[in-house]
Amino acid sequence: MFPGVAVRANGLSLRGGHGWVYRDVTVEIAPGGLTAVTGQAGSGRTGLLLTLAGRMRPTSGTLLVGGRHTPRAIRRLAALGLVDGVNDLEPALSVAEHLRERGARRRAGAVLELTGLDRSPADRTLVRALDREQRVRLGLALALADEPGLVVLDNVDTGLDTERRAALWATLTELAALGLTVLAACTEPPQAAKAGTLPLPGGEER
Repeated sequence: MFPGVAVRANGLSLRGGHGWVYRDVTVEIAPGGLTAVTGQAGSGRTGLLLTLAGRMRPTSGTLLVGGRHTPRAIRRLAALGLVDGVNDLEPALSVAEHLRERGARRRAGAVLELTGLDRSPADRTLVRALDREQRVRLGLALALADEPGLVVLDNVDTGLDTERRAALWATLTELAALGLTVLAACTEPPQAAKAGTLPLPGGEER
């Protein structure tokens, strides 16, 4: 259902104004793969996700996403789920307004169902009234509206108990089974989901 893409990174590194954000990341992910990018705060998880999705240019190393290597070309294949501080949802807008602004009307019902968000495309509930899991699912639905081959999400286990984490990972597993390549950053690797893991050492940002 989704045109999943392969991700191949070799020696990928990113240096910021305060030092290395992440260093020497090598990973190969097949189309339709689900990978948990694990690490503590400051491990460079967010920077790595944004690089893999074509939103940041690495300092060194090589990256191919769907056979493309420039950030501009990669952005055509990759979509961002919820990445805190980068594409935060607008608290004062409703579910329906977010879908409309994203141009997702045609596929709204389908993407809401795929992401397990129990809301209608016309739902007027404001984002501020949604819990953390619902916001993550809405962000994922907005990403899927672009029909990407790769989607990345940050902090998927933040603020969720064990049951809700498992439910979210189950949804990501189902999306991967439909062909979508998924990278999701978390503090702890999922226990039940059939996900590969890409651990990052802590404290790289300095």
